[in-house]
Order: sequence, then structure tokens, then C-alpha cells
Amino acid sequence: MSEFDPNRTAPDQSTRKTGWGMPAGLFAALAIALLAIIGIGTRYHLRGDLNVIHCLLSLFFASNLVICYWEICLFLRRDYVETRAGYWRSRQRETGRTPAVEFLCAKVPFRRMLSPTVWADVWATYSLFDGSFSDRRSWGFNADVANGFVTPVPTLILYAACTVDFMPAVLAGIVGLALSWQWSYVTSVYWVSFFMARRQRHITRGELYVYIGALNAPWVLFALLGVYVSGRLILDGSYSVLGY
Repeated sequence: MSEFDPNRTAPDQSTRKTGWGMPAGLFAALAIALLAIIGIGTRYHLRGDLNVIHCLLSLFFASNLVICYWEICLFLRRDYVETRAGYWRSRQRETGRTPAVEFLCAKVPFRRMLSPTVWADVWATYSLFDGSFSDRRSWGFNADVANGFVTPVPTLILYAACTVDFMPAVLAGIVGLALSWQWSYVTSVYWVSFFMARRQRHITRGELYVYIGALNAPWVLFALLGVYVSGRLILDGSYSVLGY
């Protein structure tokens, strides 16, 4: 069966014979942890200390880089996501299980861990909570695709600057201020668009709090922390806010 077939079975069914694979959610968590540890470990190796703000920002930058890859997958497999959402909707009716949880717990073969088609299921399952991600005309779809292509490079630059202060603090602050404000603004508008379209009527209160609220909150809360840190970098002219 082709991997582009929207009716293909859940990922775990393709690894039952060999067992060579890993749950999608575990792989994502490990990728975020590794990217965060690179920054935290580098600082500790060079300076022999840890800083709470730097650790929090490292975790957020790492999360954004992984999400950016997913968002690129959303663009590359946009047709597939639109049709695949129907499969997960039918599967939910048949099994009674939450598709997002089922996908994240499903075992993915190691050879397909970076497959855009595999990670397109992130958006196909999320579409059951917010249909805008299977509609390329929506704000949510286009805002996330834009984040996926636009923010990885400045995220890496800011991550490196906060870790090894390789560029003037004022310049790092300008990059951070622009990037952090963009994150908080775009996510806030996404929430507004969600409620203006009354999509909350189609999901439970728990799903609203978890999938729409909690999963998007870091791109406002950590972004506001980024605004504060960036402002200090500019005003202080140094990395003292990060303990340097």
C-alpha cells in the first residue's frame, strides 16, 4: 500500500513483524530533548554553570525547531492532510479512541522517522479539533506554514547567541524581539480566529483546554519571556540577563 494512500492503516501496524520502530510521540520528545541538551550542555561545558532562563529558552527553541519541521510537512503534504483527516474521523467513530493520542503512541519504522507523510498525520489528527489545518484557505494553516519556513534560521541564530554570545547583545536582542513578538502575535490571532469561527462548538471542553489552549500556550508564554529577555539584551547592551 502506498504511503500516500489516505486510507492506509495506522503507523504501528507496519512494524509489528519486525519490531524495529519507535512511538511517534517518543521520537518527537527525544528530538526536542536532544536539541535542548545541545544548548544547555554547550553552555555548561564552556562556562560550568546553568541558567534557568537559558534552559527555558533552549527548551522552547528546540520545540519550535521540531514544530517547524512538522509545519513544512504540512505544506509538502497539504493534499494528503485534507484527505487523511477523513480517515482519522472514521477511525475515531470505529474505535472510540482519540486519533491524536493513537498517532503519537503508534510505532513508526526507523527508516520512516523523517518521512513528511508520517508527520503529516500530526495535522490530520489535529484537524479533528480544528478543521482549519485541513483547509489551506484558513489563517491557522497559512500561519503555521509560514512559521515553518521563516523562523528556523532566526531561531538557530538566537539559540546560538544565547548559548555562546557570539554576536553583539543588542543585535541578538533585535532578532529576539522581532521573532518573539511574531510568535506571540500570530498565536494570539490564531486563538481569536478559532473562537470567531466558533470551532469550539465541535469539541469537548477538555479538548479545547488541552489541544487548543495548552499546546499553543508556549508560543505566547515563552514568546513573552523572549520579549523580556530581548528587551534586556538591548537596554543592557550585554548578556547579563542570561547570567553572562
